[in-house]
Amino acid sequence: MLTKKIKKPKRISMTKADIVTKISDRLGVEKIETQAVVEQFMKEVKNALESGENVYLRGFGSFIVKTRAEKKGRNISKNTTISIPAQNIPAFKPAKVFLDSVKDKVKVS
Repeated sequence: MLTKKIKKPKRISMTKADIVTKISDRLGVEKIETQAVVEQFMKEVKNALESGENVYLRGFGSFIVKTRAEKKGRNISKNTTISIPAQNIPAFKPAKVFLDSVKDKVKVS
């Protein structure tokens, strides 16, 4: 019996270098300056989240700190129940305008 492999569509991704290049080209600013701004932006978001602050960018979204509740898990090798402690994790919540735009423009594959 022959089996046919189903190819998954390739996801197109963008790296930090791609973002720096696009911003640099569109604004006519040197790449090194643009990279410094992008790096500093990411550092400021990270610092805010590490200190417990949320970051709100109107029309884009929010970088927030979510708390995961404590839960029970299983150690399969020892066949025991373990307690996984509560923890804070960073998360991104897109703005409604941003979410609607992506829904309209990106086809489901």
